[in-house]
Amino acid sequence: MAKKSVIARSRKKPKYSSRKVRRCWRCGRTRAYMRDFGLCRICFRELATQGKIPGVKKSSW
Repeated sequence: MAKKSVIARSRKKPKYSSRKVRRCWRCGRTRAYMRDFGLCRICFRELATQGKIPGVKKSSW
């Protein structure tokens, strides 16, 4: 879980558009972020396994 101060700083409008920081809406993680879902890979996997993301099914073979 990211610190609240870091999350608040990332929500501010940056001086330059290239400095925009995208974070997971659930945990605040910056790395391994998926734009399509707004989640990091860890949260994505948890929610996909639980079936809470529509149209996504965890495959196993």
